[in-house]
Amino acid sequence: MNQNKLFNRTRWKLAISYAAVMGLILSLLGFGVYRAIAHAYWVALDRELESVAGTLHDSLDLEFQQPGRLEPIVNELLPNLRVIGVNDIKKQLPRHHHIFSGINQGYYYIRLFDYSGKLIAIAGAYPAELPPVFNSQHCQTITDTKGNVYHQISVELHTKSQQDWGYFQVGRSLQDFNDYLSTVKWVLKLGLPTALILVGFSSWLLAGLAMKPIYASYRRIQQFTADAAHELRTPLAASQATVESALLTSQLDEKEARETLRTIDRQNRRLTQLVADLLLLARMDNQPIAYRSQLCCLNDLVSDLVEELAAMAIAREVALTSELRVHQPLTIIGDSNQLYRLVSNLIVNAIQYTSPGGKVNVILEKSDHLVVIHVQDTGCGIAAEDQRQIFDRFYRVNSSRDRITGGSGLGLAIAQAIALAHGGSLTVQSKLGTGSIFTLRFRERNAALMNDAMNH
Repeated sequence: MNQNKLFNRTRWKLAISYAAVMGLILSLLGFGVYRAIAHAYWVALDRELESVAGTLHDSLDLEFQQPGRLEPIVNELLPNLRVIGVNDIKKQLPRHHHIFSGINQGYYYIRLFDYSGKLIAIAGAYPAELPPVFNSQHCQTITDTKGNVYHQISVELHTKSQQDWGYFQVGRSLQDFNDYLSTVKWVLKLGLPTALILVGFSSWLLAGLAMKPIYASYRRIQQFTADAAHELRTPLAASQATVESALLTSQLDEKEARETLRTIDRQNRRLTQLVADLLLLARMDNQPIAYRSQLCCLNDLVSDLVEELAAMAIAREVALTSELRVHQPLTIIGDSNQLYRLVSNLIVNAIQYTSPGGKVNVILEKSDHLVVIHVQDTGCGIAAEDQRQIFDRFYRVNSSRDRITGGSGLGLAIAQAIALAHGGSLTVQSKLGTGSIFTLRFRERNAALMNDAMNH
């Protein structure tokens, strides 16, 4: 229960961290998008205003006769022209086309000033609240008395005689621009929380997926610790019981004392072997297993093991045989002691799980450039769902039977680690009720490679 709480807290922390990071990234991205849209819209607006001002300047400049005096062409070019003060404009001409025809006239206005800065005329959608103050700065953003914002451009005008006539200003309201940006802001304000909710939910799912292998690894460590503790406790408990029994006996004769010592020695050996196996696996986890480069003849290794384990097979009423399907010696480079332990574990395992009257056959053969050792038994077999786990530490297909045979559940794990360290592979084929075949494969070393390895 405590472990579940720990992993749930960790999952929440991961989810919150993911969501916070993604929220920050999305916020920065949203701000960047907003700034990019605002900048692009402002550049487009400014270019449009510059275009209108440039076209109007080209149409009006050098068309005036006297400084500060309006000409009829002004009325032709500008819509809704209204003269401020004295009306010096000549007869109104019919307006067939003006410079604002191709744009939205509802936003643009024009102001004409004489050279002293006095407002002479206005045109277009001129806002009444705009103060008639002249500013000769080329580009400027101004605000009227109601707080509305405008952007305008000031350009000089000249007469035909190259005299300074005055100025005209082309401006437009920024209301549509501000409305557009307000819409973008609302979209971002509504979209960002929605995105954060989706990110939070996704973060929770992703944190769960990320925690699964960690949780599975933690459970394996828990199981490994429990199995190791159980395996260590068994010989310790047996030794403790033997010692307590001896202490309760008032007098021990020599035979009883020797039997007690033999029991303690047997359990100590079992305990020592288990600790050695655990240390070996721990070293294999931390770094690749180191072995001495030796020439190992697998023909001799198989023959010696079959001969040595014959007594064990006879005691269990199992027929142990070997079958060497090659005539020439098959030699690989490796550590003879570790290879001996590897094949020994497989043969002992086969003998222990074969019922009396059964058979264990060790086959050595060559396939292409591979040296192959098969350890075949007629035991009870292994179910398909168990075959994927039999190389895990402390895993037992039949725990009760393993207790009887004295197995610790580490033999196959060690065998696979040694095989991998020598560049080989260890696989199993099995069917319930018919037995199992464990197959070792090593790449054959030719004489030149072997001599080179020995020289180095």
